[in-house]
Amino acid sequence: MGQKLSRQVDRQLPLLRDARVDKYLNELGHRLDAHVPAGTPDYPFQYRCVNDMAINAFALPGGYIYVNRGAIEAADDEAQLAGVMAHETSHVVLRHGTNQASKQYLAENGLNLLSAFLGGGSIGSLMTELTAGFTMQSVFLKMSRTDESQADIMGTQILYDSGYDPRALSQFFEKMDALSKGNKPVEFFSDHPNPDNRIERVNSEVEKLGGPPQGYKTNSREFVDIKNYIHSLPPPPKGNRASVAGGAGPTGNQGRPEPPSQSWQKYQSGNLSLQYPANWRRTGDQGAITFAPDGGIVNFDGDEAALAYGVELNLFDLKKNSGGNGSLESATDQLLKTLQQNNPHLNIVQTRQQMRLNGKPALSTFLENDSPLGGRESDWLITASCSDSLFYILAVAPKNEFDSYEHAFQSLVDSVKFSCY
Repeated sequence: MGQKLSRQVDRQLPLLRDARVDKYLNELGHRLDAHVPAGTPDYPFQYRCVNDMAINAFALPGGYIYVNRGAIEAADDEAQLAGVMAHETSHVVLRHGTNQASKQYLAENGLNLLSAFLGGGSIGSLMTELTAGFTMQSVFLKMSRTDESQADIMGTQILYDSGYDPRALSQFFEKMDALSKGNKPVEFFSDHPNPDNRIERVNSEVEKLGGPPQGYKTNSREFVDIKNYIHSLPPPPKGNRASVAGGAGPTGNQGRPEPPSQSWQKYQSGNLSLQYPANWRRTGDQGAITFAPDGGIVNFDGDEAALAYGVELNLFDLKKNSGGNGSLESATDQLLKTLQQNNPHLNIVQTRQQMRLNGKPALSTFLENDSPLGGRESDWLITASCSDSLFYILAVAPKNEFDSYEHAFQSLVDSVKFSCY
């Protein structure tokens, strides 16, 4: 999986492709990964520089670590840069990206994978199955604050064991905090949700280790030379920004998603079937199913993944949320109340109208909400009764682009077939 994703990164991101810089990063990285905890798989760690001035770094499953040029220039000394790289190395060792991607895959295709396993499929075929649906977006959307805290703690330990001042990691975070108070947020905190008391937790780990090791290292001539060398290189081409979150969004806007395809593909699972644009992708999370273009799901508010373009289908539990079935109208009102509690700027712009969904009575309601991309979005909510639940469809797009998605939304809704027990 890591190899597949690294090839995708190499194609899509503006790598610096400078042998001198990559050699330095690999020499520094291997000094760090030599001190990962005992019993860790022998990952073939590789370190590469991305030609992007944003202060950021990221890790792929299996040991592929990318460091933005901006992170190298932002570090005050080698220990701070080593802290960033030790943090990313810890994400690999703790298998955070693998865990998130695997959970997403199992949510979408768990029964298929289980059937292949019970049917005696080979390890090779199972890995092909598991890897086929992964993209960069699979790995980066849902890194949690818990993941970040764990990587901070292990990264501090790796720094200590490598002979560096382990306080350098908290020093780097302090610098990022100071920069974030300016006009431009630091991208590192967009892709790496900032846990509460992060700096205090790192400093507490340093105290548990007994303070910095004797004769600890802070800087090196090699770091000073490579930082000066990078600073002398031409600036990255304008508009050539790196994004690991899948496209449009506050963590690396590469433009709008492609328009919905005129070709359609079919989804069918259990009691639900529908058709959706061929250039959209399906994701699933705890019962909710989402169909969205690449770049349609973005990082928002730290570690939250938010739908900016696309359609979500889900069931609203009436017994849990309203104490009973009630009418379709009252159930829809309860759902709207719940949505507004979680989205204080959600407004109803067109009162519900009767329609048919899968031949059943349904209600159509148009809403407006804050978009995770900034500005406002338009939301089309369709609700229908489904046993003890309310089946609903929510179509989302920025307000000024909703018209260009309306045909795709309407065609998807018209194709929906579902049954309830």
